[in-house]
Amino acid sequence: MHATSSSVDRSARVDSSDRSLRWRVVDIVIAAVLGVATGLIFWFWNTIGYLWFETADAVTPGFGGIAVGIWLLGGVLGGLIIRKPGAALLVELIGAIVSALIGNIWGPTTIYSGIVQGLGAELVFAAFFYRRFGIVVAALAGIGAGVGAWIFEFFTGNIEKSAVFNLLYLGSIVVSGALLAGVLGWFLVRALAATGALSRFAVGREARREV
Repeated sequence: MHATSSSVDRSARVDSSDRSLRWRVVDIVIAAVLGVATGLIFWFWNTIGYLWFETADAVTPGFGGIAVGIWLLGGVLGGLIIRKPGAALLVELIGAIVSALIGNIWGPTTIYSGIVQGLGAELVFAAFFYRRFGIVVAALAGIGAGVGAWIFEFFTGNIEKSAVFNLLYLGSIVVSGALLAGVLGWFLVRALAATGALSRFAVGREARREV
């Protein structure tokens, strides 16, 4: 009887864990809302961020990556709020699509960037089995998204540039991804949760318990 009871308890825990990773209607709605919101942020950053990118790159070739972090924000936000497989990728992708549809200098390649950046963040959340969402994991997700962006840009043009440029570009993207996407994204989610807007999500319940 004891063995049977333990087996049932383990099955219940596994089943509960599996259910927690299943998408709900509210998850889909929030993913869409987050995607559109980050798409608008991307669109806004396309001017300011690109100017910063060009200026930094002119001072030290490769250092322009320091401005990239904001374009990586969608995947971090999606992963931290929704906490389901595919959330980081979906939110970043929707944001990229919105940015491309509104109009930017990169056109359809923005969508491809969104895929690899979202996938980079997604892999980090997956590595922690969608169970860890602290500031360190957020920073790592930002770095993952940045590495995804770096790989994409390397094979679509930067491969022709020097090793020094590419290493400096990678380093600056890693820093920017960790800070502007990861740490900033974590604080944005915490601030949003504190307002009660995320009460249907685990992050919102955590914020209530802390109060």
